[in-house]
Amino acid sequence: MREILEYCVGGSRQNVPAGSPIVQEGGRTGHLYVLIEGRLEVIKGDTVVAAIAEPGAVLGEMSVLLDQPHTATVRAAADSVIYQIEDAASFLRQQPSAALLIARMLAQRLNVANTYLADLKRQYAGHGNHLAMVGDLLQSMINQPPSQVSPGSDRKSDPRL
Repeated sequence: MREILEYCVGGSRQNVPAGSPIVQEGGRTGHLYVLIEGRLEVIKGDTVVAAIAEPGAVLGEMSVLLDQPHTATVRAAADSVIYQIEDAASFLRQQPSAALLIARMLAQRLNVANTYLADLKRQYAGHGNHLAMVGDLLQSMINQPPSQVSPGSDRKSDPRL
């Protein structure tokens, strides 16, 4: 995702001390964040689920794209520098190349999750325990009703555009 760094010009660069939160699970910012340098951790509930150290990593995209609260907390695990995109929805409309980079990143994440879940399903087929639900989970990921994931077509247009 280093390519996204090309879009990090003229905006808000922030130094984030170790231990400082960037986004809070359940909160809303409407912002995208791009890691320039440092190390971040993603926390779901009380569990650290990922460490991020790759320059160009994007945060907050799910909240912006789904128009929902943040699904996890992200905090600096070490002193870090991030780029903040304030009006992320407008940015993505005005920068379709950046939106495509983020779409590719999300598709890659989904591919990894699907591959992992399919492998679990294969490994535990016929065991009859709680892992048997993996098939149901994969099926539900494929068959999401449109009402749960709305592209925003029912919202009013932004008069600034």
